This record gives sequence, C-alpha cells and structure tokens, in this order.
Amino acid sequence: MSDFRRDFISFAVEQNVLCFGDFITKAGRQSPYFFNAGLFSDGASVGALAQFYAQAVQASGAEFDVLFGPAYKGIVLAAATAVALAAQGRNVPFVFNRKEAKDHGEGGVLVGAPLKGRVMIIDDVISAGTSVRESVNMIRAAGAEPAGVLIALDRMERGQGALSAVQEVEQQYGIPVIPIASLDDLLGYLGARADMDEKLAKVRAYRSQYGI
Repeated sequence: MSDFRRDFISFAVEQNVLCFGDFITKAGRQSPYFFNAGLFSDGASVGALAQFYAQAVQASGAEFDVLFGPAYKGIVLAAATAVALAAQGRNVPFVFNRKEAKDHGEGGVLVGAPLKGRVMIIDDVISAGTSVRESVNMIRAAGAEPAGVLIALDRMERGQGALSAVQEVEQQYGIPVIPIASLDDLLGYLGARADMDEKLAKVRAYRSQYGI
C-alpha cells in the first residue's frame, strides 16, 4: 500500500469519517464499518482530503483536461482538489452543475469552466452509480468525453450481481474508477494495528460474504 493510501485511511479514522461498529448499508447489509465523506466539514479536513484526491489522480496517470463535480458533494470536492492540484504545479479548470437550471443571469445548469475535452468526474463514493450516469450524460451532451471517476473509497463489494458498483461503471462506460483507497487498503491498515484485531476479523468476514 503506497503511503498516501495508508495515510488516508488513518486520517479518515482519526476524523471519525471511517467508523467501526454495526451499520446498515444502503443495500440493507449489516456492515462492520461505515464511511461518510460528508463529515469532512471544516477547512483543515477538506484541504487534507483534497490533497489525497490530487495525489490519487496524479498517481493514476489518467489524462484529463477538466474536473467535474456533480452537485452537491462534488462541488466542494472539485473546487478543493483543483486548488490542491494547483499547489502541486498543475492548474486544472473545474466545473459543476446545479440541480435546477438557472433562468436568469448566465442561466443554465453548469457553473465554472467550459465542459470540454477529457473530463474527470470527482465524487465521494459510488453506490448505485446513478450520479455517474447523470454526469456522463451531461458531459457527452456538452460534446466532451468522460476520462474517469475519482472517488474517496472503493468498498469492493458486490452490487445486485457479481460485479461491484465500481466495476459496473468501468464496464458500462469504459472509463477507470480511481479511488484514493480501497477495502484492501483498509484491511492492510487494520492488519498493521495490534489493537484492531477484532475489527480486522469482522471486516474480513464481511468481505468474504459480500466482496468481489
């Protein structure tokens, strides 16, 4: 596990964004851990999160011209990650959408840079893939092409079929999904902590039941 992935898991645990216990997922499964990126809610934590996104997308080698943040969580993520990339010497434009079209001023549903070229979508997680589908449709309608999806955590668990939501997105749209970290990284973090043996056993059991 590369340093930034390990550091991200550790950071998410410290921020109580990644919690351990008994949780019911959107799919109705009882999970021993829960990740809620919405809890990154102050300047320091969002700034640090953006640095991790920037490191992940740079490490992936994916080529893109603009960042797209789907409303609402993606708006903050796109803006903050653009700032983090600029601090690393790569100035990338960003754009986001409104939930409802504005009928005055500049109008429309898009705010920010022009939606053109190769577009990297940025979001927190992929659950059912609905947000990705809407984003891809919007990007293609503007004459641009999706270049990938950048997310915080890949839970690496099956959806309704044999594939995970991430794998379904990659297969359906032919684009990579780039997580800062994955369930493998979480297991590596837990395995390196002597005080986490019980949590490690529960996460391993969950993966054996629902993992891909």
